[in-house]
Amino acid sequence: MPAPQIVQVGPLAPQTNAILQQQYGAAALWQQADALAWARGEGQQVRVVVTSARHGCSAALIDALPRLEAIVSFGVGYDAIALDAARARGIQVSNTPDVLNDCVADLAFGLLLDAARGIAHGDRFVRAGRWPQGGFPLTTRVSGKKLGIVGLGRIGEIVARRAQGFDMEIAYHNRRPRQGAPWRFEADLKALAAWADFLVVATVGGPSTAGLVSRDILDALGPRGILVNVSRGSVVDEAALVAALAEGRLGGAGLDVFQDEPNVPPALLAMDHVVLAPHVASGTHETRAAMTALTLQNLDAFLAGGKVLTPVL
Repeated sequence: MPAPQIVQVGPLAPQTNAILQQQYGAAALWQQADALAWARGEGQQVRVVVTSARHGCSAALIDALPRLEAIVSFGVGYDAIALDAARARGIQVSNTPDVLNDCVADLAFGLLLDAARGIAHGDRFVRAGRWPQGGFPLTTRVSGKKLGIVGLGRIGEIVARRAQGFDMEIAYHNRRPRQGAPWRFEADLKALAAWADFLVVATVGGPSTAGLVSRDILDALGPRGILVNVSRGSVVDEAALVAALAEGRLGGAGLDVFQDEPNVPPALLAMDHVVLAPHVASGTHETRAAMTALTLQNLDAFLAGGKVLTPVL
């Protein structure tokens, strides 16, 4: 059997796994007892790593593959890929931008609405037979409120456009102002949080944003404010978030991402003013099909011409 030129770090959808293995001859790294040992022994001809935002690609794996030329990733985030190691070797890295923007923005706004209006809480209340006794609390209006967006990139921009339909005031925080953006730029994240009724986190993950939403930011958002995170769990100080929610210093939260997925802080599970989702912002049939197609297009483009279509590096 010829040595594989493509290795797949972790599983994707079953159909995608089958395509990669049957049509491209990809080796399934996650099925090896010792992935790095396999790479050092059997992966010496590997030119392409196929991975995902979840599974990433470590510096150790890059070091173990001397002929590696491209890392093709399913997903928009690339904080789990060792970019510095790839850059040092001149290895191309691609992701799947744009095709998931709408669905991620939709979920962000769904979490915002749910956290404000208590939709999931109300569902549990009715199912538990508690409606006849009454006592369901009043909730928070969304229309006309102030929305702060942390990270006005592709997804953040669509969240802002969704918010316009609710007549919300919109401001955003980036490292620098977004040229042509019609919304107010706020250089001071704490000032943005103090102004906002809702704070949606849609920035990139990784070391540059780790702990960006700190206790100070949560306290500025305040006991009537609501935090929504569809970015990465690392962007929010999770311990500070749990404490702020438990102590009433933050009004509520809608969370699709967590620090140590799939592990969720147990305290959050008992909080009716928190909405929890299992990192499914891009999890629609349409978006996952589009992400798969773009992943394979990047792979095909590299194999045919040596260049990926949507490069990160």
